[in-house]
Amino acid sequence: MKMISSPIIPRAKCTLAVFALTGIAMLLSQAAEPNTKRAPNVIFIATDDLNDWVGPLDSPIKAKTPNLDRLAARGVTFLNAQTSGTYCSPSRAALFTGRHPATTGVYNTQVYWREHPDLRPLQLGFQQAGYQTYGTGKLFHHPAGFVDLRGWTEFYVRTAAQRTTGWPVDSWKHGAPLPSQVPNSKFVRAQTGTKDSGFLEYAALPDEAEKDMADTVQTDWLISVLTKKNEKPFFAAMGMYAPHYPNYAPKKYYDMYPLNDIQLPPIKDDDSADLPPIPRRSADARKKSIVNKLHELGIMKEAIQAYLACTSYADAQVGRILDALEKSPERDNTIVIFWSDHGYHLGEKGQWGKHTLWEQTAHIPLIWAGPGIAQGAKISAPVGTIDIYPTLVELCNLAPDKGLEGTSLAPTLREPSQAQDRNVLLCDHNRGGYTIVNQQWRYIHYPDGTEELYQLGKDREEWNNHAGQEKVQPIIDEMKKSAPKSFAPECPESNKLKLIIEGESFRWEPKPGGRN
Repeated sequence: MKMISSPIIPRAKCTLAVFALTGIAMLLSQAAEPNTKRAPNVIFIATDDLNDWVGPLDSPIKAKTPNLDRLAARGVTFLNAQTSGTYCSPSRAALFTGRHPATTGVYNTQVYWREHPDLRPLQLGFQQAGYQTYGTGKLFHHPAGFVDLRGWTEFYVRTAAQRTTGWPVDSWKHGAPLPSQVPNSKFVRAQTGTKDSGFLEYAALPDEAEKDMADTVQTDWLISVLTKKNEKPFFAAMGMYAPHYPNYAPKKYYDMYPLNDIQLPPIKDDDSADLPPIPRRSADARKKSIVNKLHELGIMKEAIQAYLACTSYADAQVGRILDALEKSPERDNTIVIFWSDHGYHLGEKGQWGKHTLWEQTAHIPLIWAGPGIAQGAKISAPVGTIDIYPTLVELCNLAPDKGLEGTSLAPTLREPSQAQDRNVLLCDHNRGGYTIVNQQWRYIHYPDGTEELYQLGKDREEWNNHAGQEKVQPIIDEMKKSAPKSFAPECPESNKLKLIIEGESFRWEPKPGGRN
């Protein structure tokens, strides 16, 4: 794959970021005429690492999410929504480009706008359609150099320092409140001593710290966008970091989950026994180093409590946004979309984290509400985050993009009875791996050709791998027809590139000796 050197990115206050690229003509040629009548506004709320443990979904373990329940009551909840990437970077790249990793070669920490400057990201599609576009928080991967600043009327970060260091959007630096002891969790201290680590770090903060937390401050800013007079329709997007680690949340959210009331997910001791060799070794190693260690330390319930607390904290920010919208003159002309970049294992299949092709990584909350959308509907037919872009093209009259790989959900949002079972694709972070899921089955294909097949309707926990049984081979053969015909070569990952910062602009270049 021939790579194009990345551009300098100017500050996001510009109406349209100017790119000195060969792809600029294509971007401009796709521009849509401004709407002649007021199009619907869009509030786009993302969370990070949020699995299906929320009120509107059918999980046996639930966080307390009254505001997601409230949003679901006035809209459509997809009970079988699947992510498009096994962790944050590729999943977000797929959503904002409308293309699977198998098409873009963005499987891991590649910077999609560097590799494919000709693709029109979602926010630029809105801007070209006459929208004011506002963004903040973790909409893209969080380290410096990943935010796609094209197409934003304004992209808000909390401090001036972030603007001159590549626009990182993490939640625990830049003045955010921290616990008195860092690291705080017994797991991190047992693993690293006093060395700071984000993974499995958690702590209850004083309640008064909530106003200064990153997701709170960014919610404040989004509310300011909703409450000001907007002459044009707006696309207002916010990415919350919660419930991603570190699980710092005000104590009042921890108090919602007494340890004695914490329910552990069901776990099968020999769950990996029927896995192919490579994923079995990986699963066993992860179980030994994380899940078994949590049990040894006696803090499994503590770790789950922290995740639930951060989920409820994120839900509270959703409630603040919904309250502001209710008071806004735009309340009847605004679509609200809530999504997560992927799910998260909290012990299921012996795993703690993401990066798998199983249910707990793939399954996410996805809720839509607003004008023309059915109310109080729950849809069990599978959909994917890859469907979000084409759906917004139809609902908001964005310029068409023939390369979008999802399916518009607009007909289903208007009339849920139209929902139909289908095969949905999720690409692995390892090139050539993927899963295909429908209402009844999850088929997993690894890069070495080994397979898994689970009957979801009868085996929610995915404990029984049917692959290799002659009677299910026709099912596998049929599901494989929905797999990519080919997989794009991997683009260079960010660790093979050098981030060049010039004031409030940045670009990526190959490291000396690296390929372009």
